[in-house]
Amino acid sequence: MEKLTQTPLSDWNRSHGAKMVPFAGFDMPVQYTSILAEHEQTRAKAAVFDICHMGEFFLSGQGAAAALGQAVTHDLDTLAPGKCRYGFLLNPDGGVVDDLIVYCLGQDDYMLVVNGARIAVDFEAVAARLPAGLSFVDASAETAKIDLQGPLSFEVLKDRVPGDFSGLKYFNFVWTEFAGEKLMVSRTGYTGELGYELFLPAGKAVALWEALVADPRVAPAGLGARDTLRLEMGYPLYGQDLDEAHTPAEAGYGWLLASPADYVGKGKAAGIRQKLISLEVPGRRSARHGDVVCDRNGREVGVVTSASFAPSLGHAIALAYVEAAAAEAKEFRIRAARTELAAVKRALPFYKAGTARKAVGA
Repeated sequence: MEKLTQTPLSDWNRSHGAKMVPFAGFDMPVQYTSILAEHEQTRAKAAVFDICHMGEFFLSGQGAAAALGQAVTHDLDTLAPGKCRYGFLLNPDGGVVDDLIVYCLGQDDYMLVVNGARIAVDFEAVAARLPAGLSFVDASAETAKIDLQGPLSFEVLKDRVPGDFSGLKYFNFVWTEFAGEKLMVSRTGYTGELGYELFLPAGKAVALWEALVADPRVAPAGLGARDTLRLEMGYPLYGQDLDEAHTPAEAGYGWLLASPADYVGKGKAAGIRQKLISLEVPGRRSARHGDVVCDRNGREVGVVTSASFAPSLGHAIALAYVEAAAAEAKEFRIRAARTELAAVKRALPFYKAGTARKAVGA
């Protein structure tokens, strides 16, 4: 049996009744009470998520910006200190090795936040693209990451964490201190709601977590709610909606390929053979990952990558890769386990009332 990596919060999660599952090689909470309750908590109030399985790399040294620009798709020329940006690490064929966020800590000083399942792969890939003389460190094991998400998250953060976050804009970050250690507060997130990603030394994770869950406006939420929340926004999950067989353009992110640098995979990153489309499925019955997608005439044109009942919408939704030539159709059929589901193509996000970009602290 695979030995799972514990997060700094695994003991707390178990002792507080979380249902634990293997995820990306880690021992992770899928739910504490119920997925539906935790989903609603995040949409209506605030929730905290144990995201300590994510990886954090630090790159610094003279020429780090130019070198990193050759390794990832992010346009670092326009990324100022205090800001962060979403993008991709590609293979030479333009396929997505991982999606990641790059934080500019200062001139030639960066943090990369990567998916837990790809920590080793990403570190090796980036390291191989860097010249000698730079400092490149995998600090994943020493770094904790807690996500505070929901429309009340600013008020909670203001009351529970020292610092002034009133001027913090979307995809910006600031430093403060908690329990005598440096704490990065980044205004990003994966739920579509106003939210913050909190990075601090692993040894202080439980103290910060307990300070947050002590607030009556906050409840812990697991991977189950995280998945339904992100899918309602149409955000991709690596290993399902993003992989090395598909380019960023196929996943709908061609608009992010604006970097002037000659990064690995650039020549093929805009290639499109299939397109990731978003489908609305009437009723509560959901498709599953791997279900076949057909056009209205019954011809197989693709496959479901992510699917779920959407609690905020009252019906099922899905993402699917289909042939580029079939992607402009409006109606599809999904061959589920015991039935065939009608599906209609919709524009993203499915859930349009998210608070992620709202002004706070004015």
